[in-house]
Amino acid sequence: QVQVVESGGGLVQAGGSLRLSCAASGSTFGMMGWYRQAPGKQREYVADITSGGVAAYADSMKGRFTISRDNAKNTVYLQMNSLKPEDTAVYYCSARVSRAGTYWGQGTQVTVSP
Repeated sequence: QVQVVESGGGLVQAGGSLRLSCAASGSTFGMMGWYRQAPGKQREYVADITSGGVAAYADSMKGRFTISRDNAKNTVYLQMNSLKPEDTAVYYCSARVSRAGTYWGQGTQVTVSP
């Protein structure tokens, strides 16, 4: 049974930092990534990383967010720096399993106060 569990969200002031973690279990995972959904908006892509460590980012996150991965732990991280109020959202982790599809976590709330 595949499980994807995010952690690390919280309340932070603008300009601060947070580190999100996502632990996946129950399979072997390929691409893993982060998406976010702000109130009243569609879910949007944040960043992803291959099992080989190749990372990609949405343009608005480049330079502020860093995605990394520990394959031994099936865990992906999102280091978020210089946070802005517009980064407030529920952040979701995705984990892809070959020939099975993409699994999602339940999300972790990030709130950035002005």
